[in-house]
Formats: sequence, C-alpha cells, structure tokens
Amino acid sequence: MAAPTYLDLVSGIATRKTAVEAGPASTPAEQIVSTSADGLIADSLLHSTISGAVSIVTSENLAAGDFVNIYNNAGTPTARKADGATTGKTANGYVTAGTTSPAAAQVYTGGINTAVATVTGGEIYLSDTTPGGFTSTPPSAAGHTLQRIGSGVTATAIAFNPYAPVNL
Repeated sequence: MAAPTYLDLVSGIATRKTAVEAGPASTPAEQIVSTSADGLIADSLLHSTISGAVSIVTSENLAAGDFVNIYNNAGTPTARKADGATTGKTANGYVTAGTTSPAAAQVYTGGINTAVATVTGGEIYLSDTTPGGFTSTPPSAAGHTLQRIGSGVTATAIAFNPYAPVNL
C-alpha cells in the first residue's frame, strides 16, 4: 500500500507530498508521518527513548526474536543471548532482526517482541534450555535462573517487562 499524500503550500503553490513511512535520521523535519501496512510507526522515525531501541555490539550471532543479556565487555556494552541456565545472563532486552557477530544490533529494552512464534498467553519466562529463548514453564533446576520476562499477548508477540531474576 502506498503512503498517503497531502497538500502543502510551497511558495504559494499547492503541492502534493507523500507522508513518510520510514526514514533515516536525515529525514527532513516537519513531515507528516504515516503508519506502515501493519499499522505501526517505523522505529527509524522514533527517538530511541520512545522506541526503546539501542544499537549495541554483539559477541555472538543472534536470531530474530532472541532475548539478550547486555554485559560489560572491557568497558563496552555488549549483547549476547540471555540464558536461564547460566547465572548472570539475565534478559535485558530482545532483538527483532538476526545479526552475525561481531555486529551492531538494535536491542529493544521495552515494548512488544513480535519476532517470536508459538507463544502461549500468560506469564513468559527466560528459557533455561534454549539460550535466547523463552518458556511458559518457570525454570526450577538448581543453579539456574528464574526470570519472568513478560506476558504472551498473541501467538506471535510477547510484551517485554522483565522482573528481577532469582538464582535457584
């Protein structure tokens, strides 16, 4: 679907312009924004404090939908897969696009992770069997980490709202 158009008065002449659906930081000011086909405003048009996205270098390959742990790597914030089987690898965010390490990834620290599948409703926890994954069953094995990371809102979406982790 093409972006909607509008009329603007440019030097006294009515001029048809197209609303902006997405754009880099160089998108001119004073533009009318249009939603994409999914009804959302593109993150590229939002300030990071609104979208919750931060560009962070990775220390391992990440798949779309992975929940990630942000850690201090010699003074550099670095993202890796969160892992409930390893103490200290709690979920601080998630990615919606895969990356091959080393690379910068857009890590979301809030919002709804729509890059997931087979989500059940209710409470969602950091997986202790699949690094970067999630589960609807709370982990209970000794030495693992229990962390509620959000709620399943549809079969393909998790509202990310992490709780403080508990080491079992």
